[in-house]
Amino acid sequence: MRDLAPTQRDLSRLLRPRSVALWGGGWAENVILQLRKAGFPGDIWPVHPNRKEIAGVSCRPSLADLPAAPDAAFVGVNREASVEVVGALSAMGAGGAVCFASGFRETGDDAGADLQDRLVGAAGAMPILGPNCYGFLNALDGVALWPDQHGGARVARGVAIVTQSSNIAINMTMQRRGLPIAYVATAGNQAQTGLSEIAAGLLDDPRVTAIGLHIEGIDDVAGFERMAFRARELGKPVAA
Repeated sequence: MRDLAPTQRDLSRLLRPRSVALWGGGWAENVILQLRKAGFPGDIWPVHPNRKEIAGVSCRPSLADLPAAPDAAFVGVNREASVEVVGALSAMGAGGAVCFASGFRETGDDAGADLQDRLVGAAGAMPILGPNCYGFLNALDGVALWPDQHGGARVARGVAIVTQSSNIAINMTMQRRGLPIAYVATAGNQAQTGLSEIAAGLLDDPRVTAIGLHIEGIDDVAGFERMAFRARELGKPVAA
C-alpha cells in the first residue's frame, strides 16, 4: 500500500496569526482596512521605505525594523521585489506569507516560470500562498489578509472554502444562504502550498465543520488523498 504519511507544513501561524506585516502602499492600506473591519486583535506592521504611515498605522522603514518575526505577511509589491521580501521573511523566521503579485508561471513564458522557481526557493520551509492570489479570510479569529471587499462576517464555527480563483472566493463570501463560513483561502498558482495542503491545514481546526474545494487543477494526488483520508477520520465532509 502506498505510503500516505503526512508531509504537511505547519500553517498555524500563517492562518491564525497574532502579528501581521505588510508590504505595498495601496494594497497594504486595503489589507489594513480589512483587518480593522474583521476586528483583528494583533499587531499590524506596515513596511515602507518612504511613508511615515499607512491607513493611520506607523510604518517601519524596513524588515530589519520589525520588533519580531511576523506570524503572517501580505506581500503586495511587484514580482521581483516579492522574491526578495519572501527570502528575507524566511530568513528571519516568519510564519508565512501571502504573495499577491502576478506575472509568474501563469504567464506561460520562461521569465515568469523562472521567477516562480526563485520565489519558492526564497521561501524555503516558510509557507507561502500564491503567487497571484488574494490571500485568505479567517472569520473565526478576525483575520483578513485580503486586499479587497468581501462578504465575510465573524462566526464561531463553520465551513472552510479553498479555491484557486480569488474572484470565485469573493463571490462565495457574498452568498446569501445561511451557511457560516469560517475560512476562505485562495491558492493562486499553488507554487509551493497547494489546495490540498491548505485544506489539510484547515481541517485540524476543530471549529471547521466541512471543507469546500473549487478545483482548477489538483496540485498533488498523494496530498489530496492524505487530505481526504484525514477529513474522513475527523468526520468532516468534503465538497468539491
